[in-house]
Amino acid sequence: MSAANSPTSRLASCSCGQLQAHVSGEPVRVSVCHCLACQRRTGSVFGAQARFPRAAVIVVGTSAEYVRVGDEGTRTTFRFCPTCGATVFYTGDDAGSIAIPVGAFADPSFPAPTVSVYEERMHSWVRMPNEMEHMP
Repeated sequence: MSAANSPTSRLASCSCGQLQAHVSGEPVRVSVCHCLACQRRTGSVFGAQARFPRAAVIVVGTSAEYVRVGDEGTRTTFRFCPTCGATVFYTGDDAGSIAIPVGAFADPSFPAPTVSVYEERMHSWVRMPNEMEHMP
């Protein structure tokens, strides 16, 4: 199989490299979330994440976890490196997918987000592209 026909593979990792997520294929969805929990989790004004089918992700390394209950009562389990503290992936009540923070890929060519959620909590100076789907 030629490189042009091979599936895309990417590597997401924590800061120290101990916890990694090896991903094959393109993300199902890339989104930006402006909720206050994502702001606290990332230390930034929004979180950007890519969702992949669970079968497309192989996790290597040891993780610690934190479970957060969201505004609608859904549970999200965040997995982070116990050494450096960086979140590498998380799962929700939807057992079929894994979300990975886009920054964990450290890849400026990563696909752009197509959805922006919790925009009512977006900082007033942030501007999202008009062509993406906008959700309050």
